[in-house]
Amino acid sequence: MKKTNLVITITAAYLLCQIIADVTAVKMVSLFGLAVPAAVFIYALTFTIREAHKQLGKKATVHLIITAGIVNVLMALYFMFTVALKPAGFWGNQEAYAMIIGVVPRVVTASILAEVASELIDTEIYQRWIERFPNAPQWSRVLVSNGISLPIDSVIFVGIAFFGTMPINALISVMVGQIIVKAVITIISIPMIYLVPTKKVYVEDELAD
Repeated sequence: MKKTNLVITITAAYLLCQIIADVTAVKMVSLFGLAVPAAVFIYALTFTIREAHKQLGKKATVHLIITAGIVNVLMALYFMFTVALKPAGFWGNQEAYAMIIGVVPRVVTASILAEVASELIDTEIYQRWIERFPNAPQWSRVLVSNGISLPIDSVIFVGIAFFGTMPINALISVMVGQIIVKAVITIISIPMIYLVPTKKVYVEDELAD
């Protein structure tokens, strides 16, 4: 029962962070002189939460990533549907609603492509690392896998979500800012991975597959 509850908690937390990130990414914020999407703070946590890989196993983690993508697509489609609906006569916020929610489908598309590419790479690197260095500390797995996947995610996401909405130099600045902020949040959130016990036969099971 404890294991089932843990898996449910991990899955719910991952999907929640993904959905919140896709909605809040439409706003740009300034942080210590860096321009970044507001979603960067919570989205960075998904990389650490996804380190539940060590409990779920590689196949289940890949399934979780794909499921999150499907959930986000359904959310974007519903947002598009609500924007298209005729507003009530007394409701005067249609333009503002469409301006914010209407951007979400593009953000979701960028997020899904970036997520699938970067997190599958992250999962593969993580798996190879523990197979090659099974006794290495857990924090090293996070730093190695995230150190490669985070930049990939930021470049793909920012490029697709905001290309054409700002000058190129600003676009590059946002990419760099997002990578820096995500890296800092990843390092700060590393202790979270120790809250999830490692599946004892995890490496053996994956090698057997």
